[in-house]
Amino acid sequence: MAGDKTTKFSHLPLATNRPMECALTGSELLSCAYLNKGSAFTAEERDEFDLTGLLPSNVQTLDEQVKRAYAQYSSRHDNLAKNTFMTSLKEQNEVLYYKLIQEHLKEMFGIIYTPTEGEAISNYSSLFRRPEGCFLNVNEPDKVERDMSQWGGSEDIDLIVVSDGEQILGIGDQGVGGILISIAKLAIYTLCAGIHPHRTLPVVLDCGTNNKDLLDDDLYLGLKQERVRGEKYDKFVDTFVKTARKQYPNAYLHFEDFGLPNARRILDKYTPEIACFNDDVQGTGCVTLAAIYAALKVAKLEMKDIRVLMYGSGTAGTGIADQVSDAIAVESGKSKEDAMKQIWCVDKPGLLLESMKDDLTPAQHPYARKDSEWENKKHDDLLEIVREVKPHILIGTSTKPKAFTEEVIKEMAKHTDRPIIFPLSNPTKLHEADPKDLFKWTEGKALMATGSPFDPMEYNGSKYEVAECNNSTTFPGIGLGAILSRTKLMSPPLLVAATKALAAQAPALKDENAGLLPDVTNVREISVKIAAAVIKKAQEENLAQEEHIPDNDEDLEQWIRAQMWDAEYRPLKKVEHGQATREAKGQAGTKGKTSKASK
Repeated sequence: MAGDKTTKFSHLPLATNRPMECALTGSELLSCAYLNKGSAFTAEERDEFDLTGLLPSNVQTLDEQVKRAYAQYSSRHDNLAKNTFMTSLKEQNEVLYYKLIQEHLKEMFGIIYTPTEGEAISNYSSLFRRPEGCFLNVNEPDKVERDMSQWGGSEDIDLIVVSDGEQILGIGDQGVGGILISIAKLAIYTLCAGIHPHRTLPVVLDCGTNNKDLLDDDLYLGLKQERVRGEKYDKFVDTFVKTARKQYPNAYLHFEDFGLPNARRILDKYTPEIACFNDDVQGTGCVTLAAIYAALKVAKLEMKDIRVLMYGSGTAGTGIADQVSDAIAVESGKSKEDAMKQIWCVDKPGLLLESMKDDLTPAQHPYARKDSEWENKKHDDLLEIVREVKPHILIGTSTKPKAFTEEVIKEMAKHTDRPIIFPLSNPTKLHEADPKDLFKWTEGKALMATGSPFDPMEYNGSKYEVAECNNSTTFPGIGLGAILSRTKLMSPPLLVAATKALAAQAPALKDENAGLLPDVTNVREISVKIAAAVIKKAQEENLAQEEHIPDNDEDLEQWIRAQMWDAEYRPLKKVEHGQATREAKGQAGTKGKTSKASK
């Protein structure tokens, strides 16, 4: 059972110190994933909720259940089978699912999320057993309001993750299978920031697919038509956003894995209107910026003075550039336009120049340099660009392996005492450079962060840790702060505040040989700090709508923790069905309609 979490904030609606009301009994209770305890129902609960005869006699603890579930998980023959097992467990017993992952976080993170979740998504239709989430059809926009109304009243949903399935986890267009990335992202929010899982809603916008394998697959479950583009698509997205806002006015909206033509422009359209976020654009930028903040402290550099070279200027690259330029503007008082001049962006044609305007994306345009700056200079050679720009920071999101050569890095090191180098491309085989080489080429002076985990390394007898730019240390805490403050918007100052809160927890601030970012195993405490920073900044910006937010740091963090969901069984309080809430009836979120099985 959950430990005592009684505080002066125990009265809050999201506080988890109280018993959960329950109107279900018997097999209905065992079929509700967020109320089910399986073999851990106490003897008293078995009598009160008509469970005697439906469960084996031995009353077990959650720890005992975790031990058994881990043995079952470990017996699965490959990662996809383990992913499928975890999906089944989640449909049966939510507390056990999250507790099992928390106990084995590093081992299971790649199973429930990238990379294995990508494989599950690509096999969505063939592995399909039961639906979870909200499926919206681009050809039936008139049904959006009705379809979305099934998930609760106006106060029942705190967070919506939506995808159109076009650019999934580096594997491209997966059509209706995109529902699984929405589900996976919500699981990360719960694991890493304690977002109540039955107060979330995963959504897929089924707009067709351009994936020929799916279109030719008899088992494919989505619309068998090419992707809808243009005005019809835009109106459908707008219908969804307006409906979500109308039906769940307090919900924070997270856009996930939209295609390159749409991700940035959709975010730009709705950011001034609602509290929304795109992890591909902003999350990667925030976590990278946090690593930069920490590196600058170690290198004794000021944000206002830095020169940044972005190698790879797609969604991730321009997203990072935007977060860095926002930070430069906030820290220095410069205009956004002037801050952008401190960032040089390179993509497939080379350094982005104004003469390329017809070939640039809307996100790339602001970073294009004047052609006159590069007359008689090679703009398509990284070494020459580094020689000319003399960057303090070199960031790779190009997916071009080994692009950061020894010659390039040594040229960079001529102009800065502590080169800040982030080869972020995933997976490892696509990294722009191996961290071991970067250390050797800079004689141990490089400050690094990577896009994948690397083991600590040794150089000249000293041990160095390499930080991983893992978005999961960032976006959950930002979402927690947005939800608890009920911020009207997710403005740049809020994101900068979140980023600085993450950077402040960097181990490198205490030991220069340690990582520039904290480890994901400490993520829930990281999320508390980030949420607190977001909430305080939302108040400063007059964006917070929640009343009675504590005004001192200690109380604020206690207020946040009191409202975070924990993977612990809570006592059940029996209530009559007629007076019960949707939650007590097992109808909250998407978790009330689960398979009739228990652990």
